[in-house]
Amino acid sequence: MEGDTAIIRLAKENMKFSAGHFTIFSASERERLHGHNFRVEADIEARMLGNGMCFDYGLYKDRIVALCRELNEWFILPSRSPHLRIEEEGEYLYATFAGQRIPFLRADVLLLPIANATLEEFAGYFIERLAEDRQALREHRIDAIEVRVFSGPGQSAGRRLRFDDD
Repeated sequence: MEGDTAIIRLAKENMKFSAGHFTIFSASERERLHGHNFRVEADIEARMLGNGMCFDYGLYKDRIVALCRELNEWFILPSRSPHLRIEEEGEYLYATFAGQRIPFLRADVLLLPIANATLEEFAGYFIERLAEDRQALREHRIDAIEVRVFSGPGQSAGRRLRFDDD
């Protein structure tokens, strides 16, 4: 029935990325460097059209896969952490945390506009990127997007964003 809403779940096998990171717990405590094979799922809530569907959700599948490819095989550092200072010197990038200067090859690091390299922040990053085109969201009659990022079986975090005809 037109006006009803449906929730489309996108959880394809190719919605994944492998990346290195460390989580910052406080100004003095962090994890050791390590990595995960992350998996991404999205629920998109949209109003039904009169033709038995919401929108062409292949557009959003493709967008999520493209975002996963952008993050794949990088060491991810948060550029908005209050506890991490990042400096570039030639081909190196140095992340200074609690007085410890951690060297990286610049070619191996992806700086993301997040506060911490956590599942919660990765989920928020995906939502932010999926919601960049507000006009498309309105055209597709999308009311909300929820993204979950998994670091392994049984461990995930999600973020949800509702759109109020902005």
